[in-house]
This record gives sequence, structure tokens and C-alpha cells, in this order.
Amino acid sequence: MAAENHTSTAMFAAITISSILLVPLTWAGLSLINTGLNRSRNAAHSILTSLSLAALAMLTYFAFGFALQNVGGQTAHVLNVAGKSWDWLGSGPLFLRGFDLSVSLGPLIFIFQLFTVGIVAIIPVSSGAERWRLGSSCASIALLAGFTYPLFAHWVWGGGWLAQLGANFGLGRGFVDPAGASCIHTVGGMTALSVAWLLGSRRGKFTGEGMPTAMPGHNAVVALSGCMLAFVGWLGLNCSGALLFASASPDQCLLVLINTSLCASAAALSALVVTRVRFGRPDASLTANGWTCGLVASSATSLVVRPAEAVIVGLIAGTIVVFAVEIIELRMKIDDPAGAIAVHAGGGVWGILAVGIFGHFSLSGQFLAQLLGIITLIGFIFPLTYVLNWLLNLVLPLRVVPEAERQGMDLFELGAGAYPEFVTHRDDFIPR
Repeated sequence: MAAENHTSTAMFAAITISSILLVPLTWAGLSLINTGLNRSRNAAHSILTSLSLAALAMLTYFAFGFALQNVGGQTAHVLNVAGKSWDWLGSGPLFLRGFDLSVSLGPLIFIFQLFTVGIVAIIPVSSGAERWRLGSSCASIALLAGFTYPLFAHWVWGGGWLAQLGANFGLGRGFVDPAGASCIHTVGGMTALSVAWLLGSRRGKFTGEGMPTAMPGHNAVVALSGCMLAFVGWLGLNCSGALLFASASPDQCLLVLINTSLCASAAALSALVVTRVRFGRPDASLTANGWTCGLVASSATSLVVRPAEAVIVGLIAGTIVVFAVEIIELRMKIDDPAGAIAVHAGGGVWGILAVGIFGHFSLSGQFLAQLLGIITLIGFIFPLTYVLNWLLNLVLPLRVVPEAERQGMDLFELGAGAYPEFVTHRDDFIPR
């Protein structure tokens, strides 16, 4: 019996570590999508910003964030209300001091979180593209990785009050999100919305009458290649999240892999068909957004739905993202060059909701638990990240000067372009 337990533990650790090691490929995929959907004179700046912010996020999370998030069962700040204990913030040691790094669940969770906070950091790069200062973006992401992300992640993954909704109020199993559709993608998408709102639109994006003008990305091949690379990383993300935070067994990883693949595929084809019907031709950038939106939704649902239901979740995700991009740009007048708000915030919210609609649970009340999580994201996390970035903007302006946009961020902030042997397009003809 002891030998069997040892083998089972070794298998769990091996599968979890293998899955976690795939997660950074999600960084590469999202970075390439963002870069391909930007204009050529901003390509080097976009990819460098993604790498820099991921690195800064990991260091900030190591220093402060993990202490606030902590792992379930460790010390935390608890409020007692009406005879119920509500866990609202971790109180672990800074810089991992005294944290047991021997082979156990704790270090695996830390490594996973170290990689996922890099994903969160890269998401807002899309919405701030072509006008967000590198220095200001670093300061913004330090706030995100050091406070906002670990705060909500503690509520969901660290035994916090959202996870306690089942025990305290009998709402299913409490808020369920195995691989971070809320913690990673919706929090990142809400930050992207805050940044885009504060930065304002790019020069020439909207006419005097408020109508958006087309500013197509410079390389659809790079963007679509990023989708394929992100898919591999997402398989690891969803598997390791299910193992670490949903008590899944290694055998259940097969279901996670199947559902992740089906959800992304259905979402991509859905976006392809919708754009073909609406615009007369398939749209490459929106199809890329549909694929990624399906992956985002799968992070919440891949462990708790059947394959046929994963297809339905993906079909709806791919349809949602096409209309969400249009609403954000045309109705809300928000300039989001690569669609991160629609993909990550929209796809994340849909995935969370889909858990309550399609998820198979033995306890009732799961839909309400998921709804409370969405209300918290929209009603608390979004205002929090907006206020933090608004205050930052007072001290360290987020937006570059107009000359930087005219030249391109590559030349202005880096001194060299991504494609020095080619002539990049200028926008001198755009009315000021």
C-alpha cells in the first residue's frame, strides 16, 4: 500500500510539473498575438513590453504578492461575521521567508502562480498598445502583480471568502474556477479596460464624428501563429490548475485536454462563420480573438463539463467576442488594438457563468456562487484597478507624447525598429 501511495504521489508530481512547464508558452502566444495585431512601427516595443512586464510581475509576486495570496490552510486575515469565518487576505511571509520549499504541494502552487502572474501582466499590453509608456506600464503591472491579482486569487484559490460560499451559505462548492478564467483572465481584462480608458484612443482612431477608423495589424501570420503557440501553453495551464486547485486526479487531465481543445476549436470556427456572414469574408484577427476567447472560457469549464457541452461553451464564446469587440469600439469608444478586453474579460466572465450553467455538481446553488464572483469582479476589482491606475497617472503619466505616436514606439522609446530593412508606414496623413 505504501508503494502504491508513493507511485501515485510521484505520478501526480510528474504530471503537474510537466503541465506547469508548458504554461510560459502562453506568454509567447499572447505576446505574438498582441504584436501581430499592432502596426509595424510598434512591434519591437510590444514584444519587449510583454517580456519586461512578465519578468517584473514574477519578481513582484515573489516579493509581495504570494504573501498576500498564500495557499489554502495557511495563516490569513479572517473576519467573523454572524458566526461565520470569512477569509479575506493572506498573511504569509514576504520573499518566501520560512516557506517550505521541499517537495510538496506548496512549491508547485508557487511555481504555477509565478507563471500565471506573467500571463496577467501581458494581457493589458494589448489595450495600451502604441501609446503606453514602458516605465508607466511597469509601475502599473507592479500594482497588479503585488496587490490586485493576489487579492482576488486568494479569495478563489487561497481558501478565501468566495471559495467559502459553499461552506458558509450552501452555494454549491463555493466559487469554482480551476484554471483562472477569473483570477488570470478577467482580472487581466479588467486591468486592460482601465488602462485603455485612461490612455484614450490612438491618434486618428476616431473621426470627428466619433466613428472608428480601421488600423489593421501588420502581420496576421504572427498573430495566428501566436494562437497555436498559446494553445499548447493553455493545455498545461488548464491541467495544472485542475490538479492544484480543484483536487483533480491525473486521470481527469484527459478530460481537461479534450475539453480545452474542443472549446477553442468551436470558438475559432464560430468567430470565422460569424464574420463571414456579417462582413462577407472571414476576418483573421477576429478569428484569432475567437480562438483565444474559447481558451479563456475553457479555463473555468474544462474540468466540470462534458465534451459536447465544451463545444457549446466554445461556440458561444466565439460569437460573443465578435460582438463584444464591436460594442467596445463602436459603442463605448474604447480603443483596444488587439481585443484583450473582449477576449479576456468577456471570455472570462462567460466561462465563469458557464460553470454554473453546464457544470456537473452534486450540490445546488452553484450558479449563484458563480454570479457572486462575477459581481465581485465587476463591482470591486474593476473599480479598484481603475482607481490605482488613475492615481498612478497623476504621478507618472501613462501616455506618451504625440510625437512618440507619430514616430512609432519602436523609434521613440527603443531607438530602433523591429524591421530596419523595411520602410514602415507613417500616419502623417491622419488629421490631427
